[in-house]
Amino acid sequence: MFGSGIRRPLPAAKGVDPEIVRFAAHYDQLGLDSDYDYDPVWQKCRELKIAPTFHTGGRGLGLRNTASNFTFNHIGHFAAAGHAVAKSLFLGGVTRRFPDLNFGFLEGGVGWGCQLFADLIEHWERRGKEGLEYMDPKKLDRPLLAQLVDKYRYADIAAELKRRDGWPNPQDDELDGGVAEHDDYAACKITRKEDWVDLYAKPFYFGCEADDRMNAVAFGKVNPFGARINAIFSSDVGHFDVPDMRMVLPEAYELVDDELITADDFRDFTFANAVRLWGTQNPDFFKGTVIARQAGEVLGHTYSPVRAAAE
Repeated sequence: MFGSGIRRPLPAAKGVDPEIVRFAAHYDQLGLDSDYDYDPVWQKCRELKIAPTFHTGGRGLGLRNTASNFTFNHIGHFAAAGHAVAKSLFLGGVTRRFPDLNFGFLEGGVGWGCQLFADLIEHWERRGKEGLEYMDPKKLDRPLLAQLVDKYRYADIAAELKRRDGWPNPQDDELDGGVAEHDDYAACKITRKEDWVDLYAKPFYFGCEADDRMNAVAFGKVNPFGARINAIFSSDVGHFDVPDMRMVLPEAYELVDDELITADDFRDFTFANAVRLWGTQNPDFFKGTVIARQAGEVLGHTYSPVRAAAE
């Protein structure tokens, strides 16, 4: 189990008032804009046949920093932390460079994982290579823009555009913000729709609480390409949010009772997805356990999140 969002104090904060230093930091998400190369870590996970899983809280950071209300800080904080590291691993190309490695994000649920899958695709349509080329500011028809501004009598805007020779920014070299690589998805090397399944839906697993209604979204048809997102059953038995441990599985099974998921979905949720998370990395993970045979049956079948959704 890994931490993410590792707090890195800013060097310039040394010697500053401690109350200020507390906020003078950036949070390393292990995939993007890090001072360190974490590929040797992922390679070691591959060699040791373990799937990295993340269990990081987000309370006390950013918008979850109230001193008076626990619930305000608590709701969504695991999801927010998982959201950050999942985006970082994906956009940083980690799942592209290590296609045989699974990653788990624990305790935050799967609702955010489904939304992130859709959001990444929607942003790619605009922030991927083709989308950026379509929106290249150098393609701006400056004479037409000037005509339209004159026609609709925006005198102040017309004067400013004339001063800039029609450019939104007067300096050509400032149009890219000084960023060398414009394509936010360059590290993913996406060329076909199947890449989304291979780089996100297959390797990412999401730990869910039993009573979370959003668990059903992972198995529904609403996800892009009809993909099933890997929700795995877990429970905070022993914590305040599980006051009666006898109710954990019955609460999870309510999704079947309410016809939001099928019995086969429930088996994936409570068993098969966890087997795939660990057993795909290490086929011997369950060897010698009471579920060795059943786990072997799961691992012996080729699994496609898209095909499973279609079935």
